[in-house]
Amino acid sequence: MVNNIFWLGHSAIRIDGEKVIYIDPWKLKDPKKADIILVSHSHHDHLSVEDIGKIQKNDTVIITTQDCASGLLGDIRIVKPGDVAQIGEISVEAVRSYNIDKAFHPKENNWLGFVVTVMGKRIYYCGDTDLIPEMESIRADIMLVPVGGTYTMNAGEAARAVNMIKPETAIPIHYGDIVGTAENAERFRELCEVPVDIKQA
Repeated sequence: MVNNIFWLGHSAIRIDGEKVIYIDPWKLKDPKKADIILVSHSHHDHLSVEDIGKIQKNDTVIITTQDCASGLLGDIRIVKPGDVAQIGEISVEAVRSYNIDKAFHPKENNWLGFVVTVMGKRIYYCGDTDLIPEMESIRADIMLVPVGGTYTMNAGEAARAVNMIKPETAIPIHYGDIVGTAENAERFRELCEVPVDIKQA
């Protein structure tokens, strides 16, 4: 399953499986059409109406927050933390994603991470978050973890989150554009107690 996950730079992800799933598409270079698009929150590097327009079909399902939905058209499913959306065989659990000691992503905004179950694997996309207490109850086979610091966890905090949840594999994201460098991803790999797959965007 890890080979079906593509890091597209920054926090943008594509999962190729039963359906083509994008998470926070941004600055897409070679877009393919999406069956499902997940948008975690309304910051411009996560909610890109331009990029969504490149991949959206008539029957594309978009799962996102209330504050993101106003600028989007089509089959929009609004979720908040704790909600579960089912699209065919794929389940999307909305989970909390927020900052603890900085103001960029307030808890009260109800912005999101996602646990996507596809092809029998639970893929946890953390969103723009710090290491938060809610992570203790999350089960995941694969984690997509921000490591760039400033707006999210840094490499050390991200590794602590991974070591707590103990997925089969972790993939670092949210670096290489705006904040973070490849060194953050390498440091994350050094600190993780599970295999780390550093993708090339």
